[in-house]
Amino acid sequence: MEAMWTTLVLALMAGALTLTKGGSGSECTLQGTPRPVSLSQHGDFVLGGVFTIHHELINIENNYTSRPQAPQCTGRLDFRQMRFARTMVFAIKEINNSSELLPGVTLGYEIHDSCASVPVAVKVAFQLANGIEPVFFPNRSCSKSATVHAVVGDSNSTPTIAMSRILGPFSISQVSYFATCACLSDKLQFPTFSRTIPSDYYQAAALARLVKHFGWTWIGAVRSDSDYGNNGMAAFLQAAQAEGICVEYSEALYRTNPRTKVRRVAEVISRSTARVIVAFIDSGDMLVLLSELEGRLMAPLQWIGSEDWVTDRMMLQFRLFAGTIGFGIPRSVIPGLRDFLLDLGPAQVSHSPLLTEFWESAFGCSLGGSQIVAGQKPCDGNQNLQDLQNPYTDTSQLRISNMVYKAVYAIAHAIHSIICKDEPKAPQHCNTSIQVEPLQVMEHLRKVNFSRNGYTVSFDANGDPVATYELVNWQVTRDGHMEFETVGHYDASAPDGQVFIIKKNITWAGSQLQVPVSVCSESCPPGTRKAVQRGKPVCCYDCVPCAEGEISNATDSLNCITCPADYWSNAKKDECLPKPVEFLSFHEVLGIILAACSVIGACLAIMVASVFYRHRDTPIVKANNSELSFLLLFSLKLCFLCSLTFIGQPSEWSCMLRHTAFGITFVLCISCVLGKTIVVLMAFRATLPGSNVMKWFGPSQQRLSVLAFTLIQVLICVLWLTTSPPFPYKNMKHYKEKIILECDVGSAVGFWAVLSYIGLLSILCFGFAFLARKLPDNFNEAKLITFSMLIFCAVWITFIPAYVSSPGKFTVAVEIFAILASSFSLIVCIFVPKCFIILFQPEQNTKKHMMGKMPSKSL
Repeated sequence: MEAMWTTLVLALMAGALTLTKGGSGSECTLQGTPRPVSLSQHGDFVLGGVFTIHHELINIENNYTSRPQAPQCTGRLDFRQMRFARTMVFAIKEINNSSELLPGVTLGYEIHDSCASVPVAVKVAFQLANGIEPVFFPNRSCSKSATVHAVVGDSNSTPTIAMSRILGPFSISQVSYFATCACLSDKLQFPTFSRTIPSDYYQAAALARLVKHFGWTWIGAVRSDSDYGNNGMAAFLQAAQAEGICVEYSEALYRTNPRTKVRRVAEVISRSTARVIVAFIDSGDMLVLLSELEGRLMAPLQWIGSEDWVTDRMMLQFRLFAGTIGFGIPRSVIPGLRDFLLDLGPAQVSHSPLLTEFWESAFGCSLGGSQIVAGQKPCDGNQNLQDLQNPYTDTSQLRISNMVYKAVYAIAHAIHSIICKDEPKAPQHCNTSIQVEPLQVMEHLRKVNFSRNGYTVSFDANGDPVATYELVNWQVTRDGHMEFETVGHYDASAPDGQVFIIKKNITWAGSQLQVPVSVCSESCPPGTRKAVQRGKPVCCYDCVPCAEGEISNATDSLNCITCPADYWSNAKKDECLPKPVEFLSFHEVLGIILAACSVIGACLAIMVASVFYRHRDTPIVKANNSELSFLLLFSLKLCFLCSLTFIGQPSEWSCMLRHTAFGITFVLCISCVLGKTIVVLMAFRATLPGSNVMKWFGPSQQRLSVLAFTLIQVLICVLWLTTSPPFPYKNMKHYKEKIILECDVGSAVGFWAVLSYIGLLSILCFGFAFLARKLPDNFNEAKLITFSMLIFCAVWITFIPAYVSSPGKFTVAVEIFAILASSFSLIVCIFVPKCFIILFQPEQNTKKHMMGKMPSKSL
């Protein structure tokens, strides 16, 4: 309601038409001075037309002592808008001559000049609704007055909005050919409005997609300070934000602004770092801005234009702005239009003040009978429109003209559907006596669906057509002229992936061969992420390398992606690679050395057993309990070989085998050593008078003790394996960048129970051997056992902290080293001295020597 009252106030200020009751009865009286019609023709049905033929208005100061004069337009005549107005006349003439559309019906027209002014547009709207007769519709309601059945226009969104608020309450349909403000799609505010040109909602989305397509994330924005510019730019900024585009500045101007404001906008543009500018601006405003920028020295700017100015041929005079791209209405061909436009002569022109002004402005001469301007020669009658090259005569790229053409035909089809009957196999008949109300025209207008010159015309529920655009590029031809070149298209109704297509190469600003770059910060390469700079837009950022174990495999990643648990980032941080699996392998140096030592130890045990077997009847072998010695050698060989199970890739079976085999073989080994130690002690006590101890620890008891000690360890291992056995485990905690494949002990209680039992037997064996250390030299095996067990215990005591602290595969290496070291200590300390006597000192391998009856060297 507030907007409605504002419009009415403007109308009154402009000397608009108001309605009163006449003194002689009920009648409608016109108040104010009407504006003359620019072009008109009578007909059965009259269509109104509003065009911005002039862009300036004569300012008149009213003294409030006399009736205000009608506003008058001034300034240079717009040849392009003149072509639009004449296109409407052509379309009506074509329909009047048609035998298929409204046959026998004559359409008339009243065409007005809005001067790009809201007050004038409001006055024109009232005038189209009421007419220009001083008194009209006597004895009838003034609210039912309407001299036109529909209106075509206006060019600009702001005057169109003002007109629509006036025409709407009278249900007069308004079809615009050039008003693109998305606000006009609101049927609550503008119920009778329709248009043949797409809404700026679609153009804003297309421009945002265009900017995104070329990778421009840092742009400037310029708009008209009008409904067209403000609403269009608001829609674009919303779409641009969704596409991740940042705007360095957004400036507004209007053609009537003071020169200082235009200059300030030009300075903002020249000082900015954005090299791409999106201009959602009216062509008249753009002329003012480009004129100001043309004289400035600055780097080439890539202009992105809206359809209002990017296809206006008046812009081609600015050669410095070659390379401009933007969306324009698709080109079309209207057969016969060019001939109609050029079919004007002095005789026909002289009957219309508007055509007279056009003629004089086009040829720079004065027709006879008109006031001759100083310095202007009279027209000699030789002037011919075919010799002119201006926007009026240029029909090479009919874009908006086609929108006018379609608007007229849409209204004609709506009227046709009301008064004409289309019966099969019968001539069409139209009843001109039917009283057609504007509301009927509006209802039928929304239902029209026809094709003309290859174009389909229809409206959706909001009165909007399907949005289609051409991507236009300003290119310099070989002859040095600048022309509009279609390089792509946009169709909002197309399937995804086909909405926006570029078909030809684009000429860029400054004759660049490459796409201009306009970013606040350079793109972050893969392996980095964007970190927004504090206090700046999101397009201004720093590139921060991804952390260890994280990657970004795309340009301008917002976040780094954490690699899966089994993967790790490469050096460039742009790919997750499988973590290397580490375990003690037979193919590496450490594994080969340990395996070789294990095999050497097993071979050494076999060699010692062979020597003992070959000399089994000698006193030294017999005196050292040959049965336990062979069993000990067998267990040592198993101890050496069980270390091989710790090398290689852990598996479920190898994990269970390595720990249980190690525990059982070592218990068997220690049990044999313990048995030998006990035998030494018992043998010494058996030599004492009255001692009968050997009968309690004979060969059977020795075998039984070894079996019993070993069975206890077997039982511990069985319980361990049945409750929580060892299993292969990927250790990813110690090293983040690699996987340690190791055997988890499963039950820590079982693992340490096995080790504790081995330790207990080792301590017992060391204690017994320590007690027998002072026996006569010839029974010095106890000293050798004591020394071997001392080494054995020292190795395993140091093993515990080394095992816990060693990283990765070195944990396994420490365990193997402990097994080999303790096994070598036993075989070297216990068996090597005896083998030395057997092989190199056979004279000491006698019974007398062993009985201590011969002097001997201490072993």
